Amino acid sequence: MTLRTTLAGGALAGAALIATAAAAHHGWSSYDAARAMTPTAEVVQSHWGSPHGSIVIVVDGQRWDVVLAPVSRMQARGLEQADIAVGETVTVEGYPRRDGTPELRAERITAGGQTVELR
Repeated sequence: MTLRTTLAGGALAGAALIATAAAAHHGWSSYDAARAMTPTAEVVQSHWGSPHGSIVIVVDGQRWDVVLAPVSRMQARGLEQADIAVGETVTVEGYPRRDGTPELRAERITAGGQTVELR
């Protein structure tokens, strides 16, 4: 195996990883801004990390994934990890996915006694 073959293989593997990460990221055009939702529910799952925070809530018996903002933005605007911890009640204002997947892109969240703008 030559150095050129090894480098080419590494470049292909790197490109595949980047493409996979890009496909997994949420494009904002996937959400329907004409169908705003404002559910209030208990947090049943919470993620505080990169590339953005997220929570899971149950609305009318259905689990909804809620895409939040990057942690640095949430902290800068006063939202803390404890505010969205499992068991906390939140109100999320956001937009559902166009394809019917139970996922919301959150524009703002009321948690911990405050409303925080996420976008």
